[in-house]
Amino acid sequence: MQFRKMRRHKQELSRDECIDILTNEPRGVLALLGDYDYPYALPMSHVYVDGKIYFHGAMEGHKNDAVEKYDKVSYCVMDKGVKNRDGWSYIFKSVIVFGKIRTLTDKAEKIDKLTHLGDKFFPTHEDTVNEISRLLDKTEVFEITIEHMSGKIVQEK
Repeated sequence: MQFRKMRRHKQELSRDECIDILTNEPRGVLALLGDYDYPYALPMSHVYVDGKIYFHGAMEGHKNDAVEKYDKVSYCVMDKGVKNRDGWSYIFKSVIVFGKIRTLTDKAEKIDKLTHLGDKFFPTHEDTVNEISRLLDKTEVFEITIEHMSGKIVQEK
């Protein structure tokens, strides 16, 4: 499969810049094929580990049904941006990932990825361990294997 080349290639980010955004930014928007083949896009907190993206969520719902139905997804992450001198517009960077999503089933793998997620968001590792102990059996973990990634810098005008 050949993914499209970026139209404004002068604004294209390097792979390292894309990975930096995926690693350091806390949230993005996951786009799935939802009910009645409508796009279903939802904000997610993520962690980037070993070249893959991980999320957690409930064990049932629209997202779960969409993942089960169709495994191709896209995920978009933006940095906070920097305000231009004009005082209202921004310069920001974004990354769009295309890939395949799956639900993790191995308990040890779920715990490992939830540990990465928790350590990114909770104040202490102890908080992470406590939350995993409390909610593991009620939590689904999703993995995106990246097939294509591109990023660009946008200068609003």
